[in-house]
Amino acid sequence: MLASGFSAATVSKWLFFGIIASSILVSITDGKFYFHIQLVPHLWRYKQFWRLLIWQSCYNNSGELLFGVMTLYNLRIVERLWGSRKFASFLTAVLFPTLFIPPLLLTLLCPVSFSTLNVLPAGPTPLIFALLAQYHATIPTVYKYRLLLSSSSTDALTLSDKSLVYLLAAQLALSSLPGSLISAVGGWFVGVAWRRDLGPELWTTWRLPAWIIGGKQGRGGDFEHFRRRLEGEGRGTGTVVDHHEV
Repeated sequence: MLASGFSAATVSKWLFFGIIASSILVSITDGKFYFHIQLVPHLWRYKQFWRLLIWQSCYNNSGELLFGVMTLYNLRIVERLWGSRKFASFLTAVLFPTLFIPPLLLTLLCPVSFSTLNVLPAGPTPLIFALLAQYHATIPTVYKYRLLLSSSSTDALTLSDKSLVYLLAAQLALSSLPGSLISAVGGWFVGVAWRRDLGPELWTTWRLPAWIIGGKQGRGGDFEHFRRRLEGEGRGTGTVVDHHEV
């Protein structure tokens, strides 16, 4: 049975409450205008490139905040599956790409759209969608059910226990079109790239030191060393070891 709350999901808990706290703080201090990105004038005219580093710090409206933290709450199961150390390492590894790939996509699409695509809304939507890609790949479907759309039994919509998570994520992606959708697509791309090792080996194998998340070296450290030995032996013998599942 799935445990309620943030049991065995410490990193998810701090991220959940951190997003809420930062969004409220920015709102009450009237600093919302510092966090979203406009290619023109913020980047190209005023050279405010510091916005690229802080735009995922908070959400600027309550709707995005609600769907963002609700999605994140449902994704805490990934941390329970991986453990807090790997989960925190993943978030750290994909943070830099998710900060810059959505603005890059916006830059490429802006001329094609005759400058109508110009804004990225504030918020960690790319980070959440990078995590959603891991949820999609690693968490199995437990059950499915059908919703009858008419009196005919043939007109039915098949859903699963994961459908609610995808529905919340879709609402988040569509909340501030078109910028929110660009953020979501960029985050999903980064998550899939990490999952499929489409980058340097260190990007996917690197782990934070255990003491940073309150862990202890010892048995956990021995297990980590053993996992890395298996990966090395697998490459030497031609055997594929999926380190993402460990």
